[in-house]
Amino acid sequence: MTDHSIKGKTVLIAGGGKNLGGLVARDLAAQGAKAVAVHYNSAAAKAETDETLAAIRAAGAEAIAFQADLTSAAAVEKLFADTIAAVGRPDIAINTVGKVLKKPFTEISETEYDEMTAVNSKTAFFFLKEAGKHLNDNGKICTLVTSLLGAYTPFYAAYAGTKAPVEHFTRAASKEFGARGISVTAIGPGPMDTPFFYPAEGEEAVAYHKSAAALSPFTPSGLTHIEDIVPWIRMLVSEGWWMTGQTILVNGGYTTK
Repeated sequence: MTDHSIKGKTVLIAGGGKNLGGLVARDLAAQGAKAVAVHYNSAAAKAETDETLAAIRAAGAEAIAFQADLTSAAAVEKLFADTIAAVGRPDIAINTVGKVLKKPFTEISETEYDEMTAVNSKTAFFFLKEAGKHLNDNGKICTLVTSLLGAYTPFYAAYAGTKAPVEHFTRAASKEFGARGISVTAIGPGPMDTPFFYPAEGEEAVAYHKSAAALSPFTPSGLTHIEDIVPWIRMLVSEGWWMTGQTILVNGGYTTK
């Protein structure tokens, strides 16, 4: 029977230097991953990425980091090539890269639209493409999207709208890669209590989000915490492999589909 555990596996995480990606990297190392390759976007994230690498090594796994802007196909190709050269072909590939914009539809510029598309859609597409080419058989792929895919709300047209294609990318990739035993999923967290959340929201919106989920009263901030998402990613890239082609909203009852 195929081994779907994390122990002994090689992992690549885009956006894995800090916040949710960083916690996923630490968690999979603690679960027995052999090596964890971490991507981070800018020099501003290097210090936190170094802390993540140290934690991975302390858990007994090999750790390596790559800095890159992944909004070109060539950059994603290079990330996979560099990972393979350093630690071998990955068994698990996770993409947590994303960019948030909250703005009225009529005020979104072409430049903003292009930036959102490049980060949220294009990066995800080519990450899935390269993962499909380079993952070992019986591998696992997971992409971070947003629970706004299940929302009826204004102001997030560019954000949720450029994450929405990933839902179909996931279905198509799972159908094509399934012949090699590769499962492909997407996870849509609710608003998360991270530094990415607060700059995009006003005081009233923050108060709303903190009370909007059915389970908000039972969590410290009322928001989704990165610790709430990590177990789901861990499951989907291991024993939960039979779930494939699906986008799962994990948000305490903030939105449903």
